[in-house]
Amino acid sequence: MAALDGQVALVTGGSRGIGRATSIELAKHGAAVAVNYNVNKEAADATVKEITDAGGKAAAYQGDISNRDQINATIDQIVADLGPIRVLINNAGATADRTLRNMTYEQWDQVIDVNINGTFNVTKKVWEIMGEAGGGHIVNVSSIVGEEGRLGLINYSTAKAGLLGFTKTAAREGARTKINVNAVAPGFIDTDMIGGLNEEQRENLKKEVVLGRLGEPNEIANVIRFIVTEGTYMTGSVFNVNGGMYM
Repeated sequence: MAALDGQVALVTGGSRGIGRATSIELAKHGAAVAVNYNVNKEAADATVKEITDAGGKAAAYQGDISNRDQINATIDQIVADLGPIRVLINNAGATADRTLRNMTYEQWDQVIDVNINGTFNVTKKVWEIMGEAGGGHIVNVSSIVGEEGRLGLINYSTAKAGLLGFTKTAAREGARTKINVNAVAPGFIDTDMIGGLNEEQRENLKKEVVLGRLGEPNEIANVIRFIVTEGTYMTGSVFNVNGGMYM
């Protein structure tokens, strides 16, 4: 038997980048994966197809995590279709990069609503489901910029730092019902989030990394999978996967 046979995993923002790689990795280890997306149905369907073509089980579910009523209905549908959620990967995020001086209130609200409020919305809904099912694992995808800050990313840095506090407190509360809560803090990963950078900018980023390269989405997915399959005595921890940028 695979490590996650019989377990349902929800991956928010599961159609692209780290979310896509994580959905595929969890399915490889036996999970039935609910691939959540907000807008890009085509990408979500492609992720599901890759999983099912390989013999895994997955389905795509639309839901804006910042909209409480909508994401609650989405989670209800997932449970009806697949069963109680035992693994939750809070991966969905949003960016709107500006310095503090130039940032609009709308840009601030957008990033906080998705990264912080959205994580709360999903976790609150899944919390009771997971507890009644006998426990489970929650992994929150933070970022190196939540640990060390970054010029022009004040809203994103604030949100990702907030996820670390959320993780540590939820871990203390979740222990009562056998819910382990951890976080990963990726460095610069080769996803759409940095896809707009030109070659010079990419090379400059690499110079900041001890290992001298950008990370790959599957390298984050592998750590997430390890946490949820082997992390029986780990909770409240932050796993830095950043090529040595922040130690």
